[in-house]
Amino acid sequence: MDFGLSEEQQAIFDMAHAFGQEHIAPHARAWEAEGTIPKALWASVAELGLGGIYVSEEHGGSGLTRLDATLVFEALAMACPSVGSFLSIHNMCGGMIDKFASPEVKARWLPALCRMEKVFSYCLTEPGSGSDAAALRTRAEKTNEGYRMNGTKAFISGGGYSDVYVVMCRTGEDGPKGISTLIVENGTAGLSFGALEDKMGWRSQPTAQVQFDDCLVPLENRIGDEGRGFVYAMAGLDGGRLNIAASALGGAQAALDATLAYMGERKAFGKTIDQFQGLQFRLAEMEVKLQSARTFLRQAAWKLDTGAADATKFCAMAKMYVTDAAFDVANQCLQLHGGYGYLADYGIEKIVRDLRVHQILEGTNEIMRVIVARAMLAGRA
Repeated sequence: MDFGLSEEQQAIFDMAHAFGQEHIAPHARAWEAEGTIPKALWASVAELGLGGIYVSEEHGGSGLTRLDATLVFEALAMACPSVGSFLSIHNMCGGMIDKFASPEVKARWLPALCRMEKVFSYCLTEPGSGSDAAALRTRAEKTNEGYRMNGTKAFISGGGYSDVYVVMCRTGEDGPKGISTLIVENGTAGLSFGALEDKMGWRSQPTAQVQFDDCLVPLENRIGDEGRGFVYAMAGLDGGRLNIAASALGGAQAALDATLAYMGERKAFGKTIDQFQGLQFRLAEMEVKLQSARTFLRQAAWKLDTGAADATKFCAMAKMYVTDAAFDVANQCLQLHGGYGYLADYGIEKIVRDLRVHQILEGTNEIMRVIVARAMLAGRA
């Protein structure tokens, strides 16, 4: 087994890392304070081919693998987990359209998505259906004019900011088989947004409810077959979970790198604190935790790329393990900074706040445990 990156993969990581350090990291605190990401950034991101990472080259995408994507989002998160994760959501929408939509829908939406002339958001969660996503209540009734949609989506990254919303809604019976996926463009009559959420972390991402009140969506805006939306959403989440894990890993790596530098400068009792064996042990434990998380994440991405039968199980395991490990490392890094870690100037407290939500979204880590356990029980022979 080859655990090393190819030259091309290393180049992808280096490119994304260099971009993040130049164009994102210097502004991360200001964007957090402003509560938004300048849309001018996305044109530069698209020039690197990162607006449609999984989209085929035919429609303007880069056609990269899921493993390649984990490298991109790990690298970008070393500059800012919030910004990198927002781009991940946009790409998750692109991946769904490229994989499941009709040729006409692909031709209409994907070129602008890849150029990031239009920013996309993913709308699954509702106020009353988070972990139980199949219980969603947003309903779209099919008419001669199109789908007439009513309902509310909650915790939507890009709510009121994005140009297009990929919405999972009920077009049929209760349960997962009655769900379809529709594309709703900002400015559509009946589409509105709640107030911006005041969040612990990911504060540069505008987050709001997305509301539909007799919102008329053209029939041709449906992705794939009617009643297959839940399948599409779950398939999208496999890759999304890998990206959220990769972003957590990148944030934790940035925290550890900053802690190594700080410990070589901070003195106590006449010597730098990196000379105390007890603290060296903690550094070693954090390094082992991140390296094992990185290997596990890349194995899960490889399984998804190769269509392995247990790919969903491994994506769930990687999401759970990597995000838990990353938050623990970031939190320990704050502790090793002492009181300075609690100050915004050192950047560690922001990483801790940003990474906490990675254990919740794209399926809570409790739900990841359910997915893994169910796969184990189903495989029992």
